[in-house]
Amino acid sequence: MIVGVGCGSRDNAERAYGPAVAADAGLHPVRIHAPASLTGLRGSVRDPNGQPTEVPCATCHAGRTFPLPSSPAELGGPHAGMRFRHGTNVCASCHDPASAERLRLADGRVIPVSDAMALCSQCHGPQARDYAHGAHGGMSGHWDLRRGGRVRNHCVDCHDPHDPAFPSFVPMPPPLDAPRRAPAGRGQTGAH
Repeated sequence: MIVGVGCGSRDNAERAYGPAVAADAGLHPVRIHAPASLTGLRGSVRDPNGQPTEVPCATCHAGRTFPLPSSPAELGGPHAGMRFRHGTNVCASCHDPASAERLRLADGRVIPVSDAMALCSQCHGPQARDYAHGAHGGMSGHWDLRRGGRVRNHCVDCHDPHDPAFPSFVPMPPPLDAPRRAPAGRGQTGAH
């Protein structure tokens, strides 16, 4: 968990948020990135630019049904060896048992994989709330939508849905033009 200075308690219970800002007629749009991983698997063949190609799910799944396994160990083909560490969930916790390329919400409604954020949000409410207010998930573009549009990351841009824990990392140093602060525990010295 990343906690910023002055953000309240560690569980965010004391944090207050203003209303989410909807794009008005005079503002540029906010789009949510649609990662290729929602509709395919990274293949072993590279494109002419040396980038891995994406193999659409429909290549194997269109018009065919495959029974959902009870555990990832039962998976074969391109899914063999997939790591699965997502609490006590099993494949059918999220995937529609009748069609694995669709998702199933807790209330039983079936949704396309492209709507995966709705699925993630039902169990990860604090993160969904923070995302709605711009405090979770990355973005590119403009904060001020009068100046230009914005593209928000999708949950799966950063989190593998089958193994979502964010890995530990060492943060990058701040940009050279960032304001410098006194190290924690040291007071400012000088004239008042």
